[in-house]
Amino acid sequence: MSLSRLNSVMPTSLLGTSRTSLSRLLSRRREPSYRGDQIFRWIHERRETDFHAMSDLPAALRTSLARDYTVARPQAAGRSQANDGTSKWLLRLADGAEIETVFIPSGDRLTLCLSSQVGCAFGCTFCATAAMGRIRDLTAAEIIGQVLTLLEGHAIAPDTRFNVVFMGMGEPLDNFDEVMTAFDILTDPLGAGLSWRRITLSTVGHVDGIRRLGTRQHRPRLAVSLNATTDILRSRIMPINRKWPLAALREAMAAFPVRPGERITCEYVLMAGETDGREDARRLARLLHGLPARVNLIPWNPSPGLPHARPDNATIESFRDELLRRGLDASIRFSRGGETAAACGQLVTSRDASPRRQHP
Repeated sequence: MSLSRLNSVMPTSLLGTSRTSLSRLLSRRREPSYRGDQIFRWIHERRETDFHAMSDLPAALRTSLARDYTVARPQAAGRSQANDGTSKWLLRLADGAEIETVFIPSGDRLTLCLSSQVGCAFGCTFCATAAMGRIRDLTAAEIIGQVLTLLEGHAIAPDTRFNVVFMGMGEPLDNFDEVMTAFDILTDPLGAGLSWRRITLSTVGHVDGIRRLGTRQHRPRLAVSLNATTDILRSRIMPINRKWPLAALREAMAAFPVRPGERITCEYVLMAGETDGREDARRLARLLHGLPARVNLIPWNPSPGLPHARPDNATIESFRDELLRRGLDASIRFSRGGETAAACGQLVTSRDASPRRQHP
């Protein structure tokens, strides 16, 4: 179902409405524009789900808002928790479609891994989400709904700072406008008030999207999923490479306007016998030479039916050491939540409300 069709059959959610848009909406209803700020705070700071409880609004306005709009969040349809505290949530959306999103605590650090689409169109062979195909984009309200559901579900205090990574189901740059609206809401000082430094968007290498992202003054950090160092292999495991090969991707990364102290994170999944050789490390160092980049090495997380294998720890460490010798800032990211299939590349739902649809 398209977003326009979804919006025509479902009550309009205010979860994904920016503070500026809320003020305009209230002005059209002949209410003072500051009511928009009040409602925004109720939704995002106080996490209220009932218009009637918004006590500083006139009773008539509360009644009309409850009649015309919703602030309902996605329904929690399942939850599993790993030994390391990582919690994977299955969320059911208003049209019955389902997504997964992940709550990742680590000491005093908290990260929410958000989905941007139901399924994904880009067919990466090492990622379980690819098996779903692309069902539809998420609305900004559904993206924000993930945040509010996880924070409330884990009783996180409203003044707690947290991190957000758009690394769940879907390609964020294939749903650019809704993801950026959600980003603007998350960074609004009257809501969560997150710094852009706390929000990272990961792309499979959507070059047009990277260029478009670079035109925004206010934007999240960029992470690029590389995963191979030759066009032959990358086109096989990441079909997007057939449209935007490594040279085009590198050009987009080189032109990306990083801010002072900012670097592009390059994610590289290590798969035994495919992407983990010493020559792969050398090619990766050459590819990234001169770019403001750092490398996250991600040992592949197994998923049923996917034709890859995880390297042993010695191979993983040797690959990292080769990058370090060649002057790259590289680290190993051992994913959390693996025993509950909450780790990188493992998110997938078994029930979809719509037929599969691949990207054109």
